[in-house]
Amino acid sequence: MIMDFKTLLDKQDFDIEDIVRLLDCNPAEEALLFAKADEVRLANVGNGVYGRALIELTNYCKKDCYYCGIRKSNKSVERYMLDFEQVKYAIHLASDSGIGSMAIQSGELSSPEFTDFVIRILNYAKSIDPNLGITLSCGEQSPETYKKWFDAGAERYLLRIEVSDEETYYNFHPNNELHSFQNRLSCLQSIRDAGFQTGTGVMIGLPGQTVESLAKDVVFMRDFNIHMCGMGPFIPCNGTPMENAKSPFEDLVGMSLRMIAVMRIVMKDINIVASTAMETIHPQGRSRAIQAGANVVMPNVNPLEHRKKYKLYEKIPTGIIDSVDSLINAAYAPIPEGYHLILNQKGTAPHYLKEHLI
Repeated sequence: MIMDFKTLLDKQDFDIEDIVRLLDCNPAEEALLFAKADEVRLANVGNGVYGRALIELTNYCKKDCYYCGIRKSNKSVERYMLDFEQVKYAIHLASDSGIGSMAIQSGELSSPEFTDFVIRILNYAKSIDPNLGITLSCGEQSPETYKKWFDAGAERYLLRIEVSDEETYYNFHPNNELHSFQNRLSCLQSIRDAGFQTGTGVMIGLPGQTVESLAKDVVFMRDFNIHMCGMGPFIPCNGTPMENAKSPFEDLVGMSLRMIAVMRIVMKDINIVASTAMETIHPQGRSRAIQAGANVVMPNVNPLEHRKKYKLYEKIPTGIIDSVDSLINAAYAPIPEGYHLILNQKGTAPHYLKEHLI
């Protein structure tokens, strides 16, 4: 017997077939899905949206992922590394605005110098504002490096798995020591072991992807018991092996929103990012993501000239953020009516807090 869609939405535990059904819904069912996700969100994380002032530290990267615009082999990229004064400026913007949190993202580098530079940044941020929440997304590192960064004051770490199936993973990454699926998994476990609020995510719309494979991605994230999710649509980038790749989904916006809604329903109290990539494929992409269950926005505080260089995919850089007012305005911009920006809070996921209640 086929379960009624409304009855399915009210389940507490979802198997792979349930998730496929949720993702493969018709327009009328999609409206029910989004309404249920909003209901779950209000009950578990409220109608607030956390801001994270995003610093894109460097576009140097040792990896050669086939989809990524800053891959090592892309010789057309103008490389940069923010200097300490530029990072300090961004930290002060985040602290002075009361936005409560910042995120540091970078290409994948691993060296004692890079590790120490991140520690220097963390130490400075905590000296300026001990209550500033800090997220890192700096790729695969050693367990020792993760622990050093956690001890220096970082509290959250995002390492996107991108594709949760090992065989499929190598359709989009070289199969070598630098691009090991098993090492990716090991790093995620090391991040958790270091004490971080642990985040991962996947790309939606990769060539050959199916609704079933996306459902397996959801199950992977649920079973790994993540605290935060950062995922978004695959957008081809010029100068990469996948620059002409096409999404298998006719409605990539809709599938991306359904993935957010399903993640909210399946993992009720995690943090979910409304990614900038959503706005790249739809003018109201981030607003719609919030309405579908996302509760984090990340306004970019990089200098505009460097923001253009951090091109993971083809996008148009947004306006410069160079003041407290411009940062707050940028954080508010995607938030739709009925939701509000939460200020002066780190934005720790309730899922993590429940795990660590003493």
